[in-house]
Amino acid sequence: MPLKLILAAPLALALLWVASVHLVWFFVWGLGKCFHSNLSYGPWKWTTIALVLVSWVVLAYGYFYGRFKLDVNHLVYSHDEVPASFEGYRIVHISDFHLSTFQDSPKQLKRFVDSINAQEPDLICFTGDLVSLGISEAEPCTEILQALKAKDGIASVLGNHDFFIYNRDLKSWGERNILVEQLASYQRDVLGWRLLRNENFAITRGEDTLSVMGVDNQSCKDQGFKTVAFGVLSKAMNETKGFRLLLSHDPSHWRAEVVGKEDIPLTLSGHTHDAQIKILGWSPSSLMFKEHAGLYVIGNQSLYVNVGLGCTFPIRVGANAEITVIELKCK
Repeated sequence: MPLKLILAAPLALALLWVASVHLVWFFVWGLGKCFHSNLSYGPWKWTTIALVLVSWVVLAYGYFYGRFKLDVNHLVYSHDEVPASFEGYRIVHISDFHLSTFQDSPKQLKRFVDSINAQEPDLICFTGDLVSLGISEAEPCTEILQALKAKDGIASVLGNHDFFIYNRDLKSWGERNILVEQLASYQRDVLGWRLLRNENFAITRGEDTLSVMGVDNQSCKDQGFKTVAFGVLSKAMNETKGFRLLLSHDPSHWRAEVVGKEDIPLTLSGHTHDAQIKILGWSPSSLMFKEHAGLYVIGNQSLYVNVGLGCTFPIRVGANAEITVIELKCK
């Protein structure tokens, strides 16, 4: 979204507010006339001006500062299935780059990448939505993304945006699939990431194994909003052993197919962005998702929802971009 639209948004809101204020004021004024009472217009006028100024300030903050404010959150994850050889293993969880966010500020993307590398990860897990509408968003960012480093590499999955379902120039799934394959090739061949499309790979330390599994976006009913459901968990789990770690973009997948159904202690997701708005600890995303940000535990299974690094609309207020550092511990 260009800056001029961001700046125009408060004006549009103001016009709607002024129209509604005048309708209400006219109704109240009519009632007042019926009872021979005169009402002052002043309070309505100043309320309108104040709301317009507040909306401009909030949107300006979210665009120029809020969308690039970064939190590095640390989590010590303890589970009795964590192998002894993986004690202290550091997983850096990131999600939702939406690289169009950084078209006007590549230096901010580099700052995020530098912050990720500074955590000295053993493994980086990216849980989807590299782009928003097209692969062209990624090409100017290639050199910066290639700088991401982890001892055991970078594992990634595809999110709903990575299937280009919001690109109105594409008229068929055949056209979309061509771009999906190009994006998959870009991640694997250009960036050197291990893109998991209903697949897994093993990391070994002596006789101990960490199985990293990943599914394509799997949108499930009863939560969030319907996107695409191409995840095949059984295929991703095929021949896995040891401690199982699942990457699945949409957190609704966890309750639908993981909790109480499969031996997967830890799942990592993204997708929600925590609505990119959080006020006094509350986010509108909580109205759509049972698990919308942070750590959730049911029994001996856990889900972490990362609120992402990029934006679908270029504003963040309170729901800061996030890097999550997960340190494994034997229970």
